[in-house]
Formats: sequence, structure tokens, C-alpha cells
Amino acid sequence: MRTGVDTVTSKSLSRYRLALRVPLSHKDGNEHSYYLIFDSHTRQLDSAVSWISMVRLPAPNCDTEGMDEACEVCGGAGMQLIERADGSRAVRECVCRTRSRQQRALAAANIPRLYSASTLDNYETADRDNQGYTLNHAKYTAEKFVRFYPLETNGMGLLLTGSIGTGKTHLAVGVLKALIEERGATGIFFHFHDLIKKVQNSFNRGVSATEQEIMEPIFRAEVLVLDELGASKPSDWVFDTLAHILNTRYNERLTTILTTNYVNREPMLGRGRPMSAMEEAREALRNETLGDRIGERMRSRLQEMCMSVEMTGPDYRQTAKRAHFG
Repeated sequence: MRTGVDTVTSKSLSRYRLALRVPLSHKDGNEHSYYLIFDSHTRQLDSAVSWISMVRLPAPNCDTEGMDEACEVCGGAGMQLIERADGSRAVRECVCRTRSRQQRALAAANIPRLYSASTLDNYETADRDNQGYTLNHAKYTAEKFVRFYPLETNGMGLLLTGSIGTGKTHLAVGVLKALIEERGATGIFFHFHDLIKKVQNSFNRGVSATEQEIMEPIFRAEVLVLDELGASKPSDWVFDTLAHILNTRYNERLTTILTTNYVNREPMLGRGRPMSAMEEAREALRNETLGDRIGERMRSRLQEMCMSVEMTGPDYRQTAKRAHFG
């Protein structure tokens, strides 16, 4: 048996890899290339190896998930052999496999069709009645977050707050897409009210999915986008469900991106105690806060989990995106 080794290191989109090519001569007289893949999920160049495996490159046109049979670069192998300037040979992941992985991750992200075209690049901040500063800052923060993910962000998320129509959901989806396409992450999108309804429906006898089955992807997603936080009517059960989600993800250091139309402040005056007629009148005139909608305990937890980004401006849907035809 003849063996030899070629090595290459590549900081791929999803993780850092070291590949060792080991040609082995088999009894059939043919030589097959195997690769030892050293994979570090921490994405650090100097980190310890987290697992090792040996894989054999499939023959061209092999029907293997994540490999493009028609790829002119790798011929369906999923990995590309290259030759360095010094004449040595090495192997790296082919762009067709990277692209296929991104497409599968985007398809699994549950992004609503309305936001299928939303990206960070096409998020508009101009012509917003002199309110562009907060929106420009929000976009800059989002782009910086993607650039620093995951090492510098270290499990931290984003809390996008502001009035209706400032593009919070667009920006959140743009971040999720960029993390998938540029950083190799995986993630999932959920509207908060829809998630609560889905969990409530799991209690019906005619529904096959259990609460645990519904919540598991929420608990374990590398990146979770939770849209319209506070959209469901406050109740002890809603508070408990949200607390379960946030505490689980906080303890696991998983990234959570949230949007809300409610101002990021403590509950309103008098909540939880009898109020005078004057206090009741004052409270009736005051808008609810995020503390009112999710409870002050969870609002406080979000200050630890997420960087708060305020977005102010007129409702974009009432101007540029107003419904029309013809």
C-alpha cells in the first residue's frame, strides 16, 4: 500500500478546516483518494481540533447531497484539487458545495415570501424626513454585526426597536441572510404571534406536533430571528413561554435577533398596584412599553443578550410602499 499526504488549510464559510489527502492503493489495483478532515466549530485559526473524520471523494456524477453533478470545477466531487505556486498539491471545498449548503440553509430559514428579496444592501435609509441618522446607524450596526460574527459577537444578538414602517423586519432578515451566505451560519425566522399560536395549537388533541417538537428548533437554532416581539396579548403563559425561549438561548450563548414596535422601557406607571383616577387617566394616554408586553424581568434579560438598536422615522409603507397597480 502506497500512501502520501498533501495538506491544505482553508477558512471556509461555515468552519475552519484542515484536509489531509491520503492516496491508498486497494486490492483492486486502483488508487483512491481519501481525506482526513479536521474541523473546528469555533472558527478560530488556533483552536483545538473538535473532530476528525476520514472521507473518500465520490466519483464524478455521484448523486451526493451538496455536490453539483454538473460542476465543471470538481466534476461532482465537491472538493477541488489545486496546485500551489511551489508545485505542491492541495484540496479545498469547491464553490458548488458551498453554494448548495447556502441554498439549503436559506430554504430552511422560514423567511416569509414578503421578505424573500430583503437584504442589507437594498435596505434604504435615504429620504426619510431627516430621520436617516438612526436608520443609517442601524444599517451600519447590522453590517458590523455580520462582519464580526461569531468570534467578536460571542452569542450576543440584536434588539431592533422603533415605530411601525422603519424597516426593522427587513433589516433583521438581511442580517440572517448575510450570516448564512457570508459566515456559513444556519438560522430560522419566526413571527412572535405565530409562534405563540403554534405552541397553543399543540395542546389540541387533533394536532400531532407536540410543544417540545415545535420549540426544539427555536431552542437550538444557531441564529433565531423573532419578529414583532410583544405582538401577543400579555399573559402569564406568554411570559413563561418567552422566558423559556430566551433563558435557554442565553444559557447556550446562541444568537437571537428580535424586532419590536414597543419602546425599550420599563412597564408603565402603576402596573401591579391599585391606581388613582389621575394615574389611570395618565396611563390610558400613554403607549405601552416593551416592559408591559413581555414583563420587566425578560426585558432586563434582553439587555444582557442583545445590543439595542433604535430606529425612528415615518412609516415607509405609507409612502414608497403604498399599494398601487398599473
